[in-house]
Amino acid sequence: MKKIAWMLSLALMMTLPAFAQKDKRAQGILDAMSKKYKALKSYQANFTFASAGGAAKESYKGDLTVKNEKFRLSLGGQEVFTDGKTMSTYIKESNEVNVQDYDAGGNSELNPTQIYTIYKRGFDYRFLKEQKQAGRTLEVIELTSNRPKSAIKTVQISVDKADKSVRNWLIVNKDGKQTSYTITKFTPNVNVPDTFFAFDKSKYPGVEVVDLR
Repeated sequence: MKKIAWMLSLALMMTLPAFAQKDKRAQGILDAMSKKYKALKSYQANFTFASAGGAAKESYKGDLTVKNEKFRLSLGGQEVFTDGKTMSTYIKESNEVNVQDYDAGGNSELNPTQIYTIYKRGFDYRFLKEQKQAGRTLEVIELTSNRPKSAIKTVQISVDKADKSVRNWLIVNKDGKQTSYTITKFTPNVNVPDTFFAFDKSKYPGVEVVDLR
């Protein structure tokens, strides 16, 4: 079930120094990035995911589709379907799906539909640097969690200076674990029906349904 938390961490991508601050330059970049994504009716992103903590290292390719409050996320043999009311998490290895009521607020910064606004609550931020990557100039912002109970220590978000799109981000937890996401393809305003975000049992023969509602 740990992979589910990693998947929803995208949610940063989308989905954070120790003193409180809100850098004006950083805020301007984050506000412009947020405005870009909030103006989209929907979008789809392909990404690479890498995680390292202690001796354990993992890497996967994943994809995320978002439409208003709905999202569908696939990563590491698991899929999460959310139609705004119900969340279904399908685990390929066991051919099992866990169904529960969806609480957007309850997922806080781990909610993919809120990934581009999470800096507005629970985090301080500052501009770190500009760096070149694949011919692009990226503006790197560091967010620091100001919530004592949060597992997150910092998140570094790299925003394309030209079009304000998120290119990658690195999450560092208080236990030292590092998780990174890198966007490999981004498609704005994709045409997807609402049914795409609901789990369809008929497409998963023999699936065991665990209803947690």
